[in-house]
Amino acid sequence: MIPSKIFFTKGVGVHKDLLASFETALRDASIEKYNIVMVSSIFPPGCNILTKEEGLKYLKPGQIVYSIMAKNQTNEPNRLISAAVGLAIPSGNNHYGYLSEYHAFDMNEKETGDYAEDLAATMLATTLGIEFDPSIAWDERKDIYRASGRIFNSMNICKSAYGDKNHLWTTVIAAAIFII
Repeated sequence: MIPSKIFFTKGVGVHKDLLASFETALRDASIEKYNIVMVSSIFPPGCNILTKEEGLKYLKPGQIVYSIMAKNQTNEPNRLISAAVGLAIPSGNNHYGYLSEYHAFDMNEKETGDYAEDLAATMLATTLGIEFDPSIAWDERKDIYRASGRIFNSMNICKSAYGDKNHLWTTVIAAAIFII
């Protein structure tokens, strides 16, 4: 089983029960009706990225789907939470790429998303043998990766939210959903 397509989605949910807040986040992301199996972080060679709307057309309620998912939850009022999935795609269609999941407290969407994207690109760069200084900023490393000609693209999807002021559970998710 090698996925041929993938789409990205994100959501937030708030509820008095932890599990129900997760379900509500899945619903917000339009993936609540599937049986989601978490997998590790390899982006298959030649996998096509679809929009969420296009990807959902391939799925049926109750179907088992494979996902890279980041999740974060809190019941602390006004606590900033975030969850992101990063992607790094190599040049050409003959090498695999990387997906990463990252969740954080007190980081905004841009910071969390950039971190997840950096993780995926760094994993790919080390696999491809691209030399870089890990202490330099992500924006500088991104330029080095792209200049190498071996990393074609990178991206992320992220969701953040502040914890509910009345101590209800708040859940954020970001997910990459594989289609086989």
